[in-house]
Amino acid sequence: MTFGEKVRAARKERGLSQKELAARTGIAVRTIINYESGSRMPKSKDSYVRLAEVLDIDLSSLMDENAEFTILASEKYGSRGRRQAEKLVKDVEALYAGGELEERDMDAMMRALQDAYWRAKEINRKFVPKKYREEEE
Repeated sequence: MTFGEKVRAARKERGLSQKELAARTGIAVRTIINYESGSRMPKSKDSYVRLAEVLDIDLSSLMDENAEFTILASEKYGSRGRRQAEKLVKDVEALYAGGELEERDMDAMMRALQDAYWRAKEINRKFVPKKYREEEE
């Protein structure tokens, strides 16, 4: 079940409309609609926390390892880092689709790719002009 499907199911189970969920979480109605349609994911952990609290569900059921990875990339490297992390996750998920790897092997592979991403970002940091590096630190 996708993040959007989980949000929609939990919202309906609680008898909330999208507008009511938006009001209780402080998240815009349009954003809730985008979450449920799968066209958008939260950009901060705080949004996941607010949704989990209002929907009375466990945070870990909403936020998987890939979500934490993209949020961390966003916090550390800004919107460009987030886009790169999201692309990596999407590409790896496409690689897994229809594959024959066991779940634990797929998880291990995903963690290895995420580690490689972080190492590459640190190595490539030296090529970023100083004026931009200072903003990140």
